[in-house]
Amino acid sequence: MRTFNYEQLTIIKWDSEILSLVAKIHEYKGKQDLYIRQKPIELDRLTEIAKIQSVESSNKIEGIITTAARIKQLVQEKTTPRNRDENEIVGYRDVLNTIHESHEFIPVKPNYILQLHRDMLTKAGLTMCGQFKNVSNYIQETLDDGNTIVRFKPLEPSETPFAIETICESYNQIIASEKVDSLLIIPVFILDFLCIHPFNDGNGRMSRLLTLLLLYQNGYYVGKYISIEKEIEKNKDLYYEALQASDIDWQKGKNDPTPFIRYMLKIILACYVEFENRVQYVGSETKSTAYDIVKAFVANKIGKFVASEVISSCPSVGRTAILNAIKKLVEEGIIIRQGNAKNTYYIKNPNF
Repeated sequence: MRTFNYEQLTIIKWDSEILSLVAKIHEYKGKQDLYIRQKPIELDRLTEIAKIQSVESSNKIEGIITTAARIKQLVQEKTTPRNRDENEIVGYRDVLNTIHESHEFIPVKPNYILQLHRDMLTKAGLTMCGQFKNVSNYIQETLDDGNTIVRFKPLEPSETPFAIETICESYNQIIASEKVDSLLIIPVFILDFLCIHPFNDGNGRMSRLLTLLLLYQNGYYVGKYISIEKEIEKNKDLYYEALQASDIDWQKGKNDPTPFIRYMLKIILACYVEFENRVQYVGSETKSTAYDIVKAFVANKIGKFVASEVISSCPSVGRTAILNAIKKLVEEGIIIRQGNAKNTYYIKNPNF
């Protein structure tokens, strides 16, 4: 049976292109953190657009479609599903929302993966939602003459639970060790997940949701604002080519994950480039006020903080405007003032 040990990633000599892609993404991530603090209103608008595009594109890759108008209404919860396709679309929307809102509370463990799969497909009425596959599945390719061939044979149903358990354990161990950049580990985990093909249905969509989950947990939030699923759908042929190149001899543990890693890094980088462009464009239409920026800082703050901390973290806003915003947030009950004079500090109201 195929074994999994991500410690082996520590001895790989990565080529210059891979290292350059990682370095560029790190650079954009630094800017991302600044935008999140300074442009909350602009980012709310991007999140709304990205959700619609992500739900549409990830399902479209699997041939699950409806009209653009219906997609928007379904994502915004302004209508109810009319058929199985739309129920599957709504299921993807629900899991995407869960990952957006609670990614830090979703451990990378088999039972949580099963719960996400259940939530994604339960509305479609599928009997095997939230359960590993019970029949062998094959990755097939349709030739030009109409005939089909088996391109890849995933693990058998009896091997699947242990394999998913193992990749989760190995992933968590290597992430905790910090021996390898998470940008290199995440694509390898997703590649193995796809090669295991653990479910009767929904493997591709689950792989894209897990990609977002792992990126968010490692501080790469670009998929929240620019749809990674849409970028993959735009480059779908290259996606399958990279996957095919990386699954050769996978069952023997001799495959080369580099083509898939390179592809995913390029996708992530393309989304970051688009993110920066879109922030500037959306920012020209609507601006975050000092109050918006300070409120966003408070929303992401854990524990107590002082006014000087807000001032240093929000350099685009003047001192007086920040102090006025803090005063308003206290009056609204969003934050609570403690102490007096030089010993004054603030805490977030847990009821907000």
